[in-house]
Amino acid sequence: MSVSEKIGDFITIEREGRVATLRFDRGDRVNALSVQLLRDLTTAARALRDDVSSSAIVLTGGNAFTGGADLADPAMRQRAEASLLERREMLRAGPDMCDAWEALDQVTIAAIEGFCIGGGVALAVACDFRIMGRGAHFRLPEIPLGMNMSWHTQPRMVNLIGPSRAKQLTIFGEKVDAAKAEQWGLADEICDDGKALETARRWAEKVAALPPVAIRMAKRGITNAATALNAVSTFMDADQFALASTSEDHREAVAAFLEKRKPNFTGR
Repeated sequence: MSVSEKIGDFITIEREGRVATLRFDRGDRVNALSVQLLRDLTTAARALRDDVSSSAIVLTGGNAFTGGADLADPAMRQRAEASLLERREMLRAGPDMCDAWEALDQVTIAAIEGFCIGGGVALAVACDFRIMGRGAHFRLPEIPLGMNMSWHTQPRMVNLIGPSRAKQLTIFGEKVDAAKAEQWGLADEICDDGKALETARRWAEKVAALPPVAIRMAKRGITNAATALNAVSTFMDADQFALASTSEDHREAVAAFLEKRKPNFTGR
């Protein structure tokens, strides 16, 4: 028998046996990550960390996984107008959310349909495994928009796919389709479109059939070995974002995008 609960306006957690499935769904095509949704995803992860009844957690979005940060969110505009000190605190919402998901001792499996962009990639690589629909893709638009890639994401990508491919994904801002993602090691299994959640649950059931304490010890040992130096290399990425987002190149990138023209970058 399954048991469901709600967190915030857009998150539902369904538990069945030793598997918990968390869906975040704003009910639109983009399924963007508002500041409140980031905080609710953090709250959900911290609550699940205390849940000894689950061995695996499946994370899924709506029709698409997510289009990344919600640029229309009023909280984003408030951040742009805040003091540097206030902005540094506001910028913690994204990395705190990803860190909370990485800190889970349960095995985490992201079920990805449609697109997974920007902050969605950051969330997906904070999970243990990624299952993708055949037509899904990853993309990081931050660098072409004059920003840095933050949310403590870069070392996680290096751990998964190595420095060269992490640079390709981050710097060029181009789509990485499911086939390439699987080749790179960014996706663990490709399935038919619409079947990512079903496939991820199959992975979760395999985990759920194993001894729960041994699973948690193995996962934590492997994660700690892979991420031991991550904090050292990412402690400044929010400050880098605060700097980059005030640059002339960032304003030019956004203007060029809206005006559908080629940007002219100056390094200012």
